[in-house]
Amino acid sequence: MTTAPVPRLLVVHDDDLGMRFGGDHPTDRRRHQLAVALCRESGLLNLAAVSTAQAPGPMPDEGLERVFAPAFVRAMHRYSRTPVLAAEPEARQWGIGGDNNAYPGMHEDSARVCAACALAAAAVADGRARSALVPAGGAHHGLANRAWGFGIYNETAVAIQTLLDAGLERVAYIDLDVHHGNGTQWIYYDDPRVLTVSVHESGHHLFPGSGFPVETGGAAAPGSSVNVALPPFAGDDAYRRAMSRVVVPVVRAFGPQAIVAQCGVDHHHADPLSHILTTMPLYPELWRALRELADDTCDGRLVALGGGGYEPCTAPPRAWAALAAEMAGVAVADPVPESWREIALAAGCPEPARGWLEDPGPAPDHDRDHAAAAAAEEAIHLTVTALARFFPVLV
Repeated sequence: MTTAPVPRLLVVHDDDLGMRFGGDHPTDRRRHQLAVALCRESGLLNLAAVSTAQAPGPMPDEGLERVFAPAFVRAMHRYSRTPVLAAEPEARQWGIGGDNNAYPGMHEDSARVCAACALAAAAVADGRARSALVPAGGAHHGLANRAWGFGIYNETAVAIQTLLDAGLERVAYIDLDVHHGNGTQWIYYDDPRVLTVSVHESGHHLFPGSGFPVETGGAAAPGSSVNVALPPFAGDDAYRRAMSRVVVPVVRAFGPQAIVAQCGVDHHHADPLSHILTTMPLYPELWRALRELADDTCDGRLVALGGGGYEPCTAPPRAWAALAAEMAGVAVADPVPESWREIALAAGCPEPARGWLEDPGPAPDHDRDHAAAAAAEEAIHLTVTALARFFPVLV
């Protein structure tokens, strides 16, 4: 009797995953729908090294309560069943209102993405897959008792907790989204089993206003929190330097048994919610660094989640499909499939790209870019200084 080979990559997805806040809310589900469509039209999902799974039903309350306060979970049920109650002042203490407006089925939508992330993490933990990708996952602002930042439940924390509950003793969390991964950091701030590393636009300029180098872990877990707070307009090279000079060395020194990565691309220059000005050619470099880091430190055990990206037709679909390709161990080549361009056109994308890395880039500004490069270098230096006593390898 022969045993089927373990897939190199498990993709967990269905097109109904994601929040439905409605109106002109930035969380447009086309971003991950089109990413998976590009994987499919490119033939990635047909590879022997790749398997797929439908997202399961909502995570049961007992699973959610491994991360979140039971009273918070009860409150989310309440506002999901009866959204009009979100008008009461008490709803604000739970983070309901504004960016996270209540609607029927809100709890179920968020709990279903959590279940998808847990399925992916469990498959990696027990060896059913070497790595896993959930393009619709990645909400990272929510606290244990509060919704925050375009999400109800913190999906990245669910993935981490699933790995811990499976018996892993060291999990590294790498957050490349332009917004600080504050919720995940604070949930695990006093847990020495979890290293949280976030590269983002400085909280001096961008939501959620945190993620400074001095945030290095709680009293029970000193050195477990790493933050690189980049200046506006920092661009591709700043992310490259942050990865090579901070992220890779500290994760190697930590020696994780698995990595969870939040792979938001809302730092792209076309994104309406940030100012970092990265471009498409950067993303394959980031994904390669993540994959190589996982290969070198934890036998490839990588759970990758989507995250931010609020111009749904531009960066997210190609970036996350390229992430899938990197995790599957294959290369993609231009042009993108014409069949995918037709799908994107039908989805309302006016001019779908013809190349995987096609990107005009931001308008050049020598003075702006020179000043941003110097400020980015200083930001990385501040992080290295804050962490040197915990990670001598940085010095």
